[in-house]
Amino acid sequence: MFVGFFEDLRSEGIPVSLREFLDFLSAVDADLPAFQVDRLYYLGRTILVKHAQHFDRFDRVFGRRFRNLSTTSAKIRQEIPRDWLEKLGDLVLDAATLAKIKKAGSLNEILQELRKRLAEQEKRHSGGSKWIGTQGTSRFGHGGFNPSGVRIGGPGRHRRAVKVWEERKFRDLDGSRELGTRNFKMALRSLRHFTREGREEEFDLEGTIGATAKNAGFLETRFRPVRKNRIRVLLLLDIGGSMDDHVRLCEELFSAAKSEIEHLEWFYFHNCPYETLWRRNVRGEQDVVATDEVLRTYGQHYRLVIVGDGAMSPFELIHRGGSIEHWNEEPGEVWLSRIWSHFKRGIWLNPIAEEEWPYTASTGMIQGITGRKMFGLTLEGLKAGLKELMAPGP
Repeated sequence: MFVGFFEDLRSEGIPVSLREFLDFLSAVDADLPAFQVDRLYYLGRTILVKHAQHFDRFDRVFGRRFRNLSTTSAKIRQEIPRDWLEKLGDLVLDAATLAKIKKAGSLNEILQELRKRLAEQEKRHSGGSKWIGTQGTSRFGHGGFNPSGVRIGGPGRHRRAVKVWEERKFRDLDGSRELGTRNFKMALRSLRHFTREGREEEFDLEGTIGATAKNAGFLETRFRPVRKNRIRVLLLLDIGGSMDDHVRLCEELFSAAKSEIEHLEWFYFHNCPYETLWRRNVRGEQDVVATDEVLRTYGQHYRLVIVGDGAMSPFELIHRGGSIEHWNEEPGEVWLSRIWSHFKRGIWLNPIAEEEWPYTASTGMIQGITGRKMFGLTLEGLKAGLKELMAPGP
């Protein structure tokens, strides 16, 4: 069993040495796991895994190799009927009903219909298809299903609302979070291009030795400019709404970026950048900055990094007034194209698993605007994105 475990770890690309594997066997022989699967797992991970980026691979190998070992919790799960654990209360809609619901109409028609409902409705509704309510197929309310609705008074479920009828206040990302940021820091260190420029303030040992030798042994000190990283990064962060599911991951990236990138500027947006961005996410008028001003301030030599899941109603990208927060005079795709064309180098980092991107129409539209420069917010995706960001050429 354990020899196969060792071979599986190596085949998964985890750099386990024979010495480490023998230490693991010695610990097992000394009965440290005490015949408990959880203890065996943590013992193996502690001895055999040297880097946090390999934890997922170790979990997969351990699960395959030791899945037949029983635990108390596994026995309990087997005794509970499967249908007891299934989520109840979701709508079950047939194909004909879904097709009828998806006939959306224009944004103006949807808003006019909402005004009509507000004027006519007199009581609470649940499970219906017309009034403002919950758990139905109406365009107005929450907890149900309608791909072109206005979400009112509750959390989003399908990420497709064309408007959100509530005040939206979001929390700043925590730039001090350290847990899990080490791998991001290591990846971000590739964003470096050192040059010596400015005043000669650093002692040049090699230059001093060479100059002294040429001066017949008389000391001649030399100084040189300090090496500085010339890379400058503008980071635009989608926050709130569907991005609430990815706050921890974005905080880890944000913390690593603040630590590793000397010249870093950042702004927030929601779903899609429009005519304004903001620096603090509990927003007041003093925090909002015109996007045109941002583009004038930060030149094309900045590297652009946009972080967002791209999950929104297509109305937000293609319609005037499509933003769920305000009435925008120009569609989101106009502003995104304007921002993207301003910088020579840019990437979009998406925290949603790449295999799920084709199921969201707005994600495909963003990929078209950005020239397929969207990468997953994983270590592998980040490394590929940074390689694109640092590629030579125009």
